[in-house]
Amino acid sequence: MQVVLVRHGETDWSRSGQHTSRTDLPLIDAGRERARALGAELRGESFALVLTSPLRRARETAELAGFGAEAEVCEDLREWDYGEYEGLTTPQIRDQRPDWWLWRDGCPGGEAPAQVAERADRVLARLRHSPGDALVFAHGHILRVLAARWLEMDVSAGARFALKAGAISILGYERETSVLVRWNA
Repeated sequence: MQVVLVRHGETDWSRSGQHTSRTDLPLIDAGRERARALGAELRGESFALVLTSPLRRARETAELAGFGAEAEVCEDLREWDYGEYEGLTTPQIRDQRPDWWLWRDGCPGGEAPAQVAERADRVLARLRHSPGDALVFAHGHILRVLAARWLEMDVSAGARFALKAGAISILGYERETSVLVRWNA
C-alpha cells in the first residue's frame, strides 16, 4: 500500500511566501496548469481512497487533476492554523519575534505543533486502513507533518521536508517499515 501526497498548485500567497491557512485562495494560472499536469502524471493509477482538504486550492487541484468526483473532503487535512501570523511571511514574523520557529512554537491564536500532530495522526490511521493505495490533496505544512508522523518522527522533523507547490510525494512500506518512497517530485 502506498499513499500519494499532492501539494496543491501555486497560489498568490504560496508564490510570495505568505503563511496561508484559513484564507481560502484560488490557484493562479501556473497552479491550474500544474494541477492539470498532475492528472497526466497520475493517469492510470488506481486509488481505493482519495482525500482532499476542504480548502479551495486543494479541492481545485484535485478537480483539475481529474480526481474531484471521487475526492472526499477531510477536515483534518486543513493547513496548519497560523492564527495571528496568517498572511505574513517568515521574515515579517521574525521582525516581531526573532527566535520564532513554527515547528517548535506554533502560532499565537492558531495551532501548536501537538495539535497538528493529532490531526495528522487521525488522517494516517484512516489511510493505514485503506484497502488499497490512497491519494491525498492538501497543503505544504500539513503534508510535511503527515510525512514525519508516517516515519514515526516528531512533528518538528517536518521542517526537514521541503515541499514545493504542485509536488507529488509517496509514502509506503519496505517490508513492515514505514518509509519515504519519493519526495517533492
